[in-house]
Amino acid sequence: MVLPFFGKKPPPAGSSTPRSSARSPSGSSAAAARPGLPQPDRNETSSLDFTIAGGDIKRVLAQCADRVHVEEGVDEMSPPAEEAAILYANGAWNEARSVLEHALQTTGSSDARLGVWVMLLDLLRLTGQREQFDALSLAFATEFERSPPAWQDLSSQSARPMASKTPLVNLSGALSGQAAAQFAQLIQVGMRSGALRIDLTRLRSIDQAGAELLLRAVRGLRKARIRLSLVGAPHLVNLVSGQVVRGRADNKTQWLLLLEALQYTDQQERFEELAVDYAMTFEESPPSWEPPMVTESQTEAVEAVGMNDIFVLEGEVVGPNAEALRKLAAFANDRNKIEVDCGRLRRMDFVSAGNLFNIVSQLHSKGRLVVLKSVNSMVAALMQVMSLHEVARIELRG
Repeated sequence: MVLPFFGKKPPPAGSSTPRSSARSPSGSSAAAARPGLPQPDRNETSSLDFTIAGGDIKRVLAQCADRVHVEEGVDEMSPPAEEAAILYANGAWNEARSVLEHALQTTGSSDARLGVWVMLLDLLRLTGQREQFDALSLAFATEFERSPPAWQDLSSQSARPMASKTPLVNLSGALSGQAAAQFAQLIQVGMRSGALRIDLTRLRSIDQAGAELLLRAVRGLRKARIRLSLVGAPHLVNLVSGQVVRGRADNKTQWLLLLEALQYTDQQERFEELAVDYAMTFEESPPSWEPPMVTESQTEAVEAVGMNDIFVLEGEVVGPNAEALRKLAAFANDRNKIEVDCGRLRRMDFVSAGNLFNIVSQLHSKGRLVVLKSVNSMVAALMQVMSLHEVARIELRG
């Protein structure tokens, strides 16, 4: 479902109509009214600068206003829900629970109470409090005459093993001998995982030393029986082809790299022709045709049906340099619809939520759709505080 549980609907992006509650990373109107309540850590958020293309969140929303589609049911948050979301984002779980429990004692609106209830039950699941969850589930069912969410222990989900995935290494720009350290790491990754994909599509050029690094890596991994695939092998063939000339006995490494790359493109006839040219040019036997375990055509087929079309956010995404968000930006680079599985995402702090807003806003301004799937209600509430629901579709987990 799509955030169906908070008070009034917000005005469209870019509207001058004020929102009913203050949007501040350091607290909410409810916090100001109750001085005794623990406050979120102001130092963590006071210096944040959530900017994109030279502007802030409001400016971005104004620029996107004509393209924003707010899902029906995405409503304005009650102050306690907003406050609890901020506290949870700062890691203050007990304080967030206190705010939600107090809200149930003072809130009369049925819609607002439902939102608070859903957040409280989800918070208990996220912190592994089964006994308290069972007790409150009965009260929820009695009040709303509907089944509560099913119990799931979400407190340790970040430790659950993910499905095995083939590591992907991207090579880009000008490949030269300066990449020796990176190639050493590349080989280690392949040896540890037993499989490796090397994306060559962003390479612009390759010199003698770079060709030597790539050739040694590919041959070494193949000899070690690592399941290696070269994404963009035809692009590598085109790059290197101009560096080899029949009858000219130079650039031998490029010759050998070209013969190696051709085996990843299923072009055996072209390989055999080049092998003859190699033998005549260097007066020695050429490499034999030994197709790899995964060729270019097989790589494309695997990608088309694999899980690579869904990006996974999991665990706790915190801090200004969250690696997961950089990977998300790269993942979304060439997609029109970006689906993000948040089923194992436990918590996100304000810094990361601001960075996520920047990424999603850029994609939205280009007409791309971002769908954040299976988001727990505590993180979803923070996303709404950050106005992410105005530039992306947020779907709650059950």
